[in-house]
Amino acid sequence: MTESQADPRLAAGAPQPDGQRSARQDSAAGVRNDGRRAARQGGSTAWTSRHRTPLRKFLFTETGSAAILAAATLAALIWANVSAASYQRFWYTKLAIDVGGHGISMDLRVFVNSGLMTLFFLVVGLEARREWDMGELRIRSRLTLPLLAGLGGMAVPIAIFLAFNAGRPSAHGWGTAMSTDTAFALGALALAGGSRLPDRVRTYLLTFSVVDDLAGIAVIAIFYSSDVKLVPLVIGAALLAVIAYIRHRGSRSGPLYLLIGLAAWVAFFKSGIDPIVTGLVIGLLTYAYPAARQDLEQATDAFRLFREQPTARLAQQAREVVRTAISPNDRLQDFYHRWTSYVIVPLFALANAGIVISGSFLAQAYASPATLGIMIGYLAGKPIGTAGTAWLVSKVTKGRVSPPIGWGACAGVGAVAGIGFTVSLLIASLAFTGTELAEAKLGILSAAVCATALSWAIFRVIGLLPARTRLRALLGTATTVTDLVAPVDPERDHIRGPKEDALVTLVEYGDFECPYCGQAEPVVRELIKEYGELRFVFRHLPLTDVHPHAQLAAEAAEAADRQGKFWDMHDTLMDHQGALETRELIRYAADLGLDTSQFAADLRKHVGAARIAEDVDSADLATVSGTPTFFVNGMRHYGAYDLATLKEAVRTAKGRAVIGAR
Repeated sequence: MTESQADPRLAAGAPQPDGQRSARQDSAAGVRNDGRRAARQGGSTAWTSRHRTPLRKFLFTETGSAAILAAATLAALIWANVSAASYQRFWYTKLAIDVGGHGISMDLRVFVNSGLMTLFFLVVGLEARREWDMGELRIRSRLTLPLLAGLGGMAVPIAIFLAFNAGRPSAHGWGTAMSTDTAFALGALALAGGSRLPDRVRTYLLTFSVVDDLAGIAVIAIFYSSDVKLVPLVIGAALLAVIAYIRHRGSRSGPLYLLIGLAAWVAFFKSGIDPIVTGLVIGLLTYAYPAARQDLEQATDAFRLFREQPTARLAQQAREVVRTAISPNDRLQDFYHRWTSYVIVPLFALANAGIVISGSFLAQAYASPATLGIMIGYLAGKPIGTAGTAWLVSKVTKGRVSPPIGWGACAGVGAVAGIGFTVSLLIASLAFTGTELAEAKLGILSAAVCATALSWAIFRVIGLLPARTRLRALLGTATTVTDLVAPVDPERDHIRGPKEDALVTLVEYGDFECPYCGQAEPVVRELIKEYGELRFVFRHLPLTDVHPHAQLAAEAAEAADRQGKFWDMHDTLMDHQGALETRELIRYAADLGLDTSQFAADLRKHVGAARIAEDVDSADLATVSGTPTFFVNGMRHYGAYDLATLKEAVRTAKGRAVIGAR
């Protein structure tokens, strides 16, 4: 029921008494006040970080952890060269768990490589599943290119490595030259491309590096496992099948998954197959989905019940409802990703990157087929394999399947993909021993440094190109995924700016009582002022479960539209979010020169309710669950709503539109 239905005095436009406020109104007022305080404080606010999506958080965490990973690598090299004996002695420390005569035993390095790194590959699997369910790969036709580019980016380096090592014992280490380290590569890409590099370039690297990681695990399991025991292997596979079954049945019991997952890990460890495969499989089985609006409304109701009667039982119920509103994939990523990026992977580097460096060793290593095969495989094979495969696919399909970025960016991303670290070191530790292992590690580390420099040089050249050529080299001409299900209709939608032939269309799903919409409003107005070719579309999404006046305010805007004053009322309501009672809406109508009698009658008859319901339906189709949610040229905008971030999104969309128009 809307507020106007509950209060018959709306018919006369009579003011409502202040009186006793409900807990619901107090809650909404608190939200508005918190929003105003955040706006006055400036800088980063809580709402900014809350709207960072899983992909954004993934990219941010991986990029930020690259510095820690580099520091851990440097620490390992210093430690190994200061005291090689203590370095090796420490990582050969024995660990054992024995229960009733049954248990497992391993050294500290194996515990890091096959134990803790299982969580790293769990995160890899989670991200692959998220891309499959919600990201670029949710459009199944978009799977072809990253799959083939990832495979090509492995096949060519392997071929180069084998060309150097054919007929030698070192040929067994061909898997060392194939995998890209996502964390290092994203960090190096940020260094090479600078802050103005479009997010789409980073996302492209992520999509085919996921394929790379999955294939790397398969190679470890198939080619670098020894003395495989059938019974433990069957048990481990059966336990993973049990996880798949209970996940399909909708079980949300974290302790149950943990128990079965640990049992599967032990079974694979006993079988001789590297148990990191358990993390990858569990990640791939974990669904990702956006929070549904009805789930969020249930969470609001549960919290309201707790607010009215704060008992332990209701607190538990509210906690459970809020928890289950978020997908298992998001919850696990939020918990594990920082641990893997900032602790586990750097610890892996500390355990594996230490080699003793001397002049004679360097002279011998850089002439070694193993070192040269890895270095040249990465530096030449990765860009040729990834960019060359993408070009070949584009030619064969006559452009129907092409990269979502420009060919210059493809070359730069291919170069930075030559940073192989985590999986490469893991495979090297399985394939080599002694001097050959040290030579392989040197090849991996040298390739990482050179690949970063090569990528920087490519993006530096792109930055010197004329503006239109630079845009084409970075962004390409491929169409983007359209997230906006209901296209903009100039005859129906509320549009500010040019209705036709606009290079950029910015759509907002908003709520007049939402404080975050109020904070975003000055940014939108500044964009409209700066970009004359931008058209802004406002669609209603009143969140009535948390904003009791949102529906009434939306109907007021529609009532004003009937008299040709939608945008005047829109701006007024955004500027007065804390004053949306009936009497205040009538006053705004009078101030805008509207016929107040007609305005009040339209409110009483809910003339805009059907139009608002259509907007809400279109929001549901596009899986919009909160406000404000923006779409730039049909693509959902993820991240903050500050001027710099939205301006970058608009600038990128404009660049792609300019390329497409020519």
